Amino acid sequence: MNKNSNTYQILYAAIMVLLVGTVLAFIYMALKPKQNENIANDTRKQIMSALHIAAPEDAQVKEMYEKYIIQDLLVDSEGNIVDSAKNVAFDVQMKKNVKLPAAERKLPVMKCRMDDGSIKYVLPVYGAGLWGPIWGYVAVSEDGNTIYGANFSHEGETPGLGARITEQTFQDLFKDKHLFVDGQFKSVAVLKKGQKTTDGAEQIDALTGATITSRGVSDMMADCLAPYEAFLKRLQGGGGAQCTADLDPAPIETVESETNDNQPE
Repeated sequence: MNKNSNTYQILYAAIMVLLVGTVLAFIYMALKPKQNENIANDTRKQIMSALHIAAPEDAQVKEMYEKYIIQDLLVDSEGNIVDSAKNVAFDVQMKKNVKLPAAERKLPVMKCRMDDGSIKYVLPVYGAGLWGPIWGYVAVSEDGNTIYGANFSHEGETPGLGARITEQTFQDLFKDKHLFVDGQFKSVAVLKKGQKTTDGAEQIDALTGATITSRGVSDMMADCLAPYEAFLKRLQGGGGAQCTADLDPAPIETVESETNDNQPE
């Protein structure tokens, strides 16, 4: 075949594209398990950060996570436990979950036992900032009311402004705030300094120069935590023990996922 002919050049290009595509596909498949594990470990670190647990080296993240997280739960909007399979809460795709009506959402709960024996419940949150998704984890004490810690992340907020939601100084403002006022659920509000809530909810100051991102955090907290009201009230009534005993969950359809979708891949 004439190497200078159009037919030869087209065949040569097609073969090279096929070979390169095959090699790239092989590399992708070979690396995918490691990539998925890295994503999962990053999520585990965020959850542990909400619990004020210092993350270890990457090789030990999963081991430490499983040391503290003693149970995964899915609850419904009435506070009932509907599933308690391993990783059932960790694997919920919050990006899709928050688009459902509150009464239809899967409500993930990660139950943690701290070194002092106290119990915390980690609840994931997901919302929108100025430039893209924001998400996080809120750890609630076993009284079902007091925030023990929080961790927030983002996809593309402005460095030095909205991106400061990842800073510990901002996240620590949520510690010891309450989700109920006079027995009524009132999510913690994030407001400009000097502003006051109109419903009696507790509040923290918004980030300077990041009004929209701060509002996004406030809205995310309200939207994602409100469906847990019945569950949290059960904890307040001493129902925490029921989270580990006599489970007879109703059958539900769960989504199996290799990665946690609380953050972009």
